[in-house]
Amino acid sequence: RPVALVTGGSRGIGAATATALAAVGYDVALTYRNKAARAEAVAAEVRARGGQALAVGGDLTAAADDAALVEAVRGWRGRLDLLVLNASGGMERDLVAADPDYPTRINVEAQVGLAEAVLPLLAAAAAGVVVFVTSHWAHRYGEVVQLPAYEPVAASKHAGEQALRRRLAAPDAAGVRLAVVTGDMVEGTITPKLLARVAGAAGLDAGMGPRGADAAPLPTTEDMAAAIVGAATDAGLAPGSAVVVGRTLDSLPKVGS
Repeated sequence: RPVALVTGGSRGIGAATATALAAVGYDVALTYRNKAARAEAVAAEVRARGGQALAVGGDLTAAADDAALVEAVRGWRGRLDLLVLNASGGMERDLVAADPDYPTRINVEAQVGLAEAVLPLLAAAAAGVVVFVTSHWAHRYGEVVQLPAYEPVAASKHAGEQALRRRLAAPDAAGVRLAVVTGDMVEGTITPKLLARVAGAAGLDAGMGPRGADAAPLPTTEDMAAAIVGAATDAGLAPGSAVVVGRTLDSLPKVGS
């Protein structure tokens, strides 16, 4: 069975992705920051779907934790076919208050650092894949209207995506395919709830764009997981392609419009 590593796998999109990957034949390692019981529950779901599972705690912004994670995966299954970079941050008041550079550290440095750390394993796979999970507002940062509360996340995730594109274009990453899955605000995740508190009377909703009564519902974590699995397993998807979930990118309010 191929092996996947899903960051931020204890809840939301990451948890849905872990179980969806198990259903199509993957063994899954998943990371969590501090919710061990929740991560182990997801691991149990992976096993119930026929896969082996490994839950690994740690701080993705800490190089020592990244090294321990890679060694745990190597010792567990000896291979890695897929890295899903789902974990992100930047809206956590306590973490940002303690470290104003936290959005950059988690959304840029941690993403590239972990990809770098697992690159030898991915390069040794028959067809290694990295899937970077982002939002429309990060993917199109600088082009579309942002809510101030989300802008540090959008800016840093955009920078992280560009840094990954550069790193995986290097000769030593030949054969490792990058796919980007960009989503609308996703039902069942924390981001819409946080943004709903600050949208106020700005004429925007938690989805950061006008939504009438006839607007399509927000995509779910399962919708995102299906897109991630599809991007990971579709060998015909061109390297660097972006898979769009929810509203089209062109439907978002543009800067200056």
